[in-house]
Amino acid sequence: MRERKSQPPCPKPVRESGYIRKDELDDHLGLHLPVPTRTVSNEEFVPVAQTGQQAAVEAEILNLAQSGAKYIGIDRRRFLRSSCGMAAAFLAMNAVYGKFFQVEAAEIFDSAAASKRDFFIFDVQTHHVATRQQAPKAEHEMVDYFLGLRRYGKKMNPALGSREPRPEDLHLANYIKEVFLDSETDMAAISALPSHSLEGNVIPPEQLANSRNWVNELTTTPRMVNHGIFSPELGKLNLETMHVQAEKLKVDAWKGYTGMSKSKEMSGWRIDDEKVSYPALELSRKLGIRNICLHKGFPLPGNVEEWAPHDIVKASKDFPDLNFLIYHSGFKDVGSMLANAESGFRKDAYVPWVSDLCQWAEKYPHIKKNVYMETGTTFAVTVTANPMLTAHILGMIIRSFGEDRVLWGTDSIFWGSPQWQIEAFRRFQIPEELQKRFGYKPLTDDVKAKIFGLNAAQVYGVDAKAKRAPIPGDYLERLKKQYRQAGGPFPSNTQYGWVRA
Repeated sequence: MRERKSQPPCPKPVRESGYIRKDELDDHLGLHLPVPTRTVSNEEFVPVAQTGQQAAVEAEILNLAQSGAKYIGIDRRRFLRSSCGMAAAFLAMNAVYGKFFQVEAAEIFDSAAASKRDFFIFDVQTHHVATRQQAPKAEHEMVDYFLGLRRYGKKMNPALGSREPRPEDLHLANYIKEVFLDSETDMAAISALPSHSLEGNVIPPEQLANSRNWVNELTTTPRMVNHGIFSPELGKLNLETMHVQAEKLKVDAWKGYTGMSKSKEMSGWRIDDEKVSYPALELSRKLGIRNICLHKGFPLPGNVEEWAPHDIVKASKDFPDLNFLIYHSGFKDVGSMLANAESGFRKDAYVPWVSDLCQWAEKYPHIKKNVYMETGTTFAVTVTANPMLTAHILGMIIRSFGEDRVLWGTDSIFWGSPQWQIEAFRRFQIPEELQKRFGYKPLTDDVKAKIFGLNAAQVYGVDAKAKRAPIPGDYLERLKKQYRQAGGPFPSNTQYGWVRA
C-alpha cells in the first residue's frame, strides 16, 4: 500500500472520462506487471474494459510476487522486473485461463529453473516517432495520433486533449532500450505510420531510414530494415515519392493503409484497384522492392470495408513476384471476438477477416505462395485477454497458410518492450483438444523458430545465421555493457498505449 500512496495522483480529467495512459494508471496503482492485465490500445481501436479474468490474473500475479519476492529476499517491484516475475505472470495466467503456457512453479524462486531454447527473432512491426526537430511539420499529427489526442468521434474521450504528451517515450533512444536492450530481439523492421498528408507523416521516411542506418552502423551485421510510405491514391505524386524513397533512402518495403487516404477525393483505396494501385505495384516491381505491407484489421475511423482484406485475392494473383504482408492478420474486432472466445467457440471458430483470409488461402492456392500473416497487436491483445482465442487464430493461420507464411510482429514500443510477448509465444501451446477438434498443428520449437524470425529473414533476404555480435568500442555496445554491469536489464514493464480506467 505504501507504493500506491507514494505514486502521483491519476490525471483527473482523463480518469473521470474513462480512458488513461496505461503507464499513468500503473503509476497511480503502483503496478508495473511483467505482462499486461488490461487490453492496451495503440489507438487503432477503442480500449475495452478489463475483464473479470484479467483482474483475476492481476490478483494472482501479485500473490505470487509477494511470496516469490519474500523467498528471494528482494522487494516486489524488483521481483516483477525479473525473469522470476515473468514466470509468475504465466503461472497466474495458467491458473485463470487453463494451461496454455509452459512454465514450472520453481521458476518464481529460481531463474535457473527455466529451460528455454534460443531463437533468432526478427520483429517485423516496431515503431518510434520523430522529434520536433526531425519533423517539425509532423509534430501536431505525431502528438495527435500516438500520444492520446486522437479521438474517435463521440466514442473517444474529449478530455484527452488536456493531457500534456510525453513524446520522448517513443523516441529512438527509448526505442533502442526497449527493443534491443530489454528484449531478445535480433532484428527489427521500423514501420511507417498512418497519416492524412505527406507533410504530416507521424515519422517521415527520411527519419525511418536514418534510424535504420544509425543502428546498423553500430553493428557488424544489419539489425534493422525500414518501410517506405506507400500511398497509391495520390497517383503521380506517389510514384515520384516512391522513386525518391527507393533511390535515396534505400527502403526495404512499403507500408500502406488502405482505409486512409491522403487524397481529398477518396476516403480509401484497394490494393487490387487496377487504375489506382497497380501502377504503384508495377513501379515497386521495377524498383526491386518486393514487400508490400498492408494494415488489415483493427479498422480505423472511416469505411470499415476499406480496411478489409478482400482485395488481397486478386492482387496477390496478379503480382506473384511480390510479397503481401497482412499486418495484424486481419483481426477485426476486439470486443466481439473476446466475447466469442469466452463462449469457448462452441459452434465454430470463426474470427472475422482472419477466418476469411484462411478460407481464401485454402480456396485459392496462389495465396499461400506470396501472402504472409503478421501477428502484431493481434497476439498481444488476445493472449492477455483470452489465450483460447490466440490458440484458434494461430491454429487457423498455420493450418491454412502453412508455418512458412506467418511473421512475428509486436507493434512495440507501444506495447512496451517486446520481451513479454517473446516469452509468451515461446511458452505458448495449442491444447491437444483443439488440435484434435479443429485440425490444428502443435506449436513445436521448429514451428516457433520459423515464426519468430526465419520466415522474415527469407522475406527480407537476410542471413539468419549471421552472428550479430556485440560491437567493441561503439556507443551502443558501451551502453549495453554498462547497462549489464549495473545489474540490468531493468525492464520498465511499461506499455505506452491507452486502457479503459
